[in-house]
Amino acid sequence: PELNCLPLPDLNGDMDVEDGGSDAEDDAARPAWNSKLQYILAQVGFSVGLGNVWRFPYLCQKNGGGAYLVPYLILLIVIGIPLFFLELSVGQRIRRGSIGVWNYISPRLGGIGFASCVVCFFVALYYNVIIGWSLFYFSQSFQQPLPWHECPLVKNKTTTLPECEKSSATTYYWYREALNISDSISESGGLNWRMTICLLAAWSMVCLAMIKGIQSSGKVMYFSSLFPYVVLICFLVRALLLKGSVDGIRHMFTPKLEIMLEAKVWREAATQVFFALGLGFGGVIAFSSYNKRDNNCHFDAVLVSFINFFTSVLATLVVFAVLGFKANIMNGKLGFLGNEISRDLIPHHINFSATVSAEDYQKMTVLIRGVMEKDYQLLGLGSCSIEEELNKAVQGTGLAFIAFTEAMTHFPASPFWSVMFFLMLVNLGLGSMFGTIEGIITPLVDTFKVRKEFLTVGVCLLAFFIGLLFVQRSGNYWVAMFDDYSATLPLLIVVILENVAVAWVYGTDKFFEDLKDMLGFTPFRFYYYMWKYVTPLLLILLLGSSVIQLGMTPPSYSAWIKDLVSRHSTVVSLWCNWIRPKHNSSV
Repeated sequence: PELNCLPLPDLNGDMDVEDGGSDAEDDAARPAWNSKLQYILAQVGFSVGLGNVWRFPYLCQKNGGGAYLVPYLILLIVIGIPLFFLELSVGQRIRRGSIGVWNYISPRLGGIGFASCVVCFFVALYYNVIIGWSLFYFSQSFQQPLPWHECPLVKNKTTTLPECEKSSATTYYWYREALNISDSISESGGLNWRMTICLLAAWSMVCLAMIKGIQSSGKVMYFSSLFPYVVLICFLVRALLLKGSVDGIRHMFTPKLEIMLEAKVWREAATQVFFALGLGFGGVIAFSSYNKRDNNCHFDAVLVSFINFFTSVLATLVVFAVLGFKANIMNGKLGFLGNEISRDLIPHHINFSATVSAEDYQKMTVLIRGVMEKDYQLLGLGSCSIEEELNKAVQGTGLAFIAFTEAMTHFPASPFWSVMFFLMLVNLGLGSMFGTIEGIITPLVDTFKVRKEFLTVGVCLLAFFIGLLFVQRSGNYWVAMFDDYSATLPLLIVVILENVAVAWVYGTDKFFEDLKDMLGFTPFRFYYYMWKYVTPLLLILLLGSSVIQLGMTPPSYSAWIKDLVSRHSTVVSLWCNWIRPKHNSSV
């Protein structure tokens, strides 16, 4: 049976009889953005987040360098912009949060909005923990030298700690000093009190910024959305002056066209487009619901989408300029050490006098080359190649809290750059958190007519207490598991249902008529075919491939084993025995 669809409200805010009354009074009392700039900054702040800095560069490096930009751009146009435009349109037209929007289209579709709220809450739980980690590193950056500059000494003050010496100073500081991490997810280890305080500070910042709705968060957006661009540009200029930075950028954007033909590249590009724009969270709908109904949301969709894309490219330039500098330093250190070792290992019977014979010279050359190739392997130093150093690029916390922090120790005035970097991460995280929390608060306020101040404080308090799970000594493992498994499939399903609700339940033709009334012009016919056929099909294929990937890959996380001083892939057992993970021997 067909769902009974309620008509969208007209430009005066009046609903037909099925809705049971007029919404004109509610619309008149609804808050509105102070300016178009404030609204655009809010949408940019929500869509541009930590993933632009520490996931997009990794995917670009992993999936063909500059060639990865081609499938990403194609999928941004085919999936990203149409869906982003759809969410902006329904939010602006109906002027409700995600629950109210889908209830208006059909009372049977309100569950889509509730699902968005639940997923937003799951993501907010662990996302704010990352902001807490950034706050901790920010607070520790006001020191010269930086506390992760070198390995600490043991009690006799003559040798360094073995755990640090076998890894690196920044790796040791992250796992042992900052997280004091346990060996597995089943070993709680109790609360890490420093991270608990940082988590409380992060939730306090979010609560104070959101307590008055867009009247308070909108003003914060001017700083939280614009400051990261200032830092990224400063970092790019500074990094380009460092030796090896151009090598990093050249390596990054050297296209590997053969990789672009692989199916997984397109799947990962589609997933990144999907999450980069914040689709399905309800934050986009919530922010647009505070717009006037005649706002040109099509322009907003295209503008914000391409700002997001160019921000990812800018962040990629910065990341690989810095990694190129770091690889150049590592290459120099390994080369010097290799030369020293090889000189000591060359047999004494080879004559180094001025009259070296041609035969001895040839033997010496072959021997030095062979010994230098083996020395790195024997000492665990890896390769003396800039290319291979750059290929070790990592994502997520490994990039931000290990690779970047290590590179910054070699910067002149390193505390200043560390302060700027982690302040940027805090601002990027807060911008996304504002949209995520708005995706929870706005639908609930619209639906249940509760006081926004009380609801905001209640949600933040509840999230903080549940978030204590993530600031145990095993908390990093919980963050990794939530990041991998709590949102991907639910958000894909939510967006598929959103697309189907508009294109097939309400009707694409009727929706186009509403858009013409709202915008004053008929959108490109391109969107008609995208919403009705292409985008739902691509989303279903993406959902199917994600389910297959999850089915073929058992749930796992990367565990830091203190005794082995290395990261091990740890596979979680079946759901009935999930609290007792078993370790995989492969690193």
